[in-house]
Amino acid sequence: MKKPLITALLYAALSLGANPGFTQTVTAEARANLMDLRAGNMRKLKVLTAPEAAVLATFTDTAGNSRSLAENNGKIRVVNFWATWCFPCREEMPTLDALQFALGSEDFEVMAIATGINDRAGIERFLANANVTNLPILLDPDSSLGGAFGLVGLPLTVILDRKGREIARLTGGAEWNSESALAIMNTLLSME
Repeated sequence: MKKPLITALLYAALSLGANPGFTQTVTAEARANLMDLRAGNMRKLKVLTAPEAAVLATFTDTAGNSRSLAENNGKIRVVNFWATWCFPCREEMPTLDALQFALGSEDFEVMAIATGINDRAGIERFLANANVTNLPILLDPDSSLGGAFGLVGLPLTVILDRKGREIARLTGGAEWNSESALAIMNTLLSME
């Protein structure tokens, strides 16, 4: 059997099964389902046993407006911290852009946040060179949001549930448009 067919069958089986999702705690069944979907560099994804409290630190948009992750509660969000000088970020960013293109909706969003010192022109060049067209420019110039997530290296990606709580994280680069990543995201979208 070919790998795409196996992945599709596994996803269908998981979608049809009883899945209580992430409520007060991540059930052992829900966590196991997500762990089973990890393949390739998505195996680095750590699925938490219980959601962690929402982070209250802010970030900004290109107009300088203060933003909060709480603004988008109700969505599954993939929040990626990156910088223009980060080599793994250069490889990863087009896959995040593709993930947003594939799944972006009222229920799902990729938020790539440039953390630390990154000048606007450098960010625009970086995104243009990576052919990123589906992600807005978001900024964490003093790394306060990244610090609230315990950022110690780049890239760092955290996945938030619909209540803004962290449910998974991946340190280092990954292929966010891979079959494994898409199966994980679609499974999360099917959960309450």
